[in-house]
Amino acid sequence: MKRLEGKVVYITGVARGQGRSHAIRLAEEGADIIGIDVCSDVETVPYLGATESDLAETVKLVEELGQRMVARTADVRDVDAMRAAVGDGLAEFGHIDVVVANAGIISYAPILELDETTFQTVIDINLTGVWKTMKAVVPALIERNEGGSVIITSSVLGLVALPNVGHYVVAKHGVTGLMRSLAVELAPHNIRVNSVHPTTVETPMILNEASLRLFTGGQSDTRDEAAAVMAQMNALPVPWLQPIDVSNAVLYLASDESRYVTGTTTVIDAGASAPVKLR
Repeated sequence: MKRLEGKVVYITGVARGQGRSHAIRLAEEGADIIGIDVCSDVETVPYLGATESDLAETVKLVEELGQRMVARTADVRDVDAMRAAVGDGLAEFGHIDVVVANAGIISYAPILELDETTFQTVIDINLTGVWKTMKAVVPALIERNEGGSVIITSSVLGLVALPNVGHYVVAKHGVTGLMRSLAVELAPHNIRVNSVHPTTVETPMILNEASLRLFTGGQSDTRDEAAAVMAQMNALPVPWLQPIDVSNAVLYLASDESRYVTGTTTVIDAGASAPVKLR
């Protein structure tokens, strides 16, 4: 029997990157998927957003695994749009067992040089958007009264800080606190809540000109040169994780293998948060 046989998983930011990887990995283990993505560029973000074609490709990949997927275009800043997606998913599948709050963005500047819109957009999507996801989806788990699992994508920067991404650090520390609060409040409903904290991951959010230039100090936007610099962030000799590395952690937290795990920070950071790194 597959590890998520008969389960239904709601995933945000599902069109590409980590979200797509999570959808595929969980579908491989028998889950049906309800997935949303904004499918557009986002103001103040220095790289292109996902598209409706990306979302359609995720649906195709899930269906090729023999699972079903309800996909909708929705912004995590719009709680009503997410509730509509929940309604469509419940009409199709009848229940939701797991929530993966994955959607997120990044932009770059020293924290005192950020303009208000840039700061607020990251907070609205990466922190408030997670809270709105909980508001939209978790009541369905409570009403069903059969427990469940909530997994929030934080970051290694939800535990430590780096320069030039202060607003991102604030948001990711915030969702770590949100996870801990939800773990306490939802435990009586047998709903577990945990967060995952990856280092940099090989996705479009990292592999774009703005990100690569930041990590090389503005010297280069080539993948190879950025990789050499970014490997210095991690104790293990790798510049970034693959999305599947995070998806496997999400799978564990979604499955009954973690049935008594709640309120924890699952760190997948190649040693990035270690205080000493040997070169």
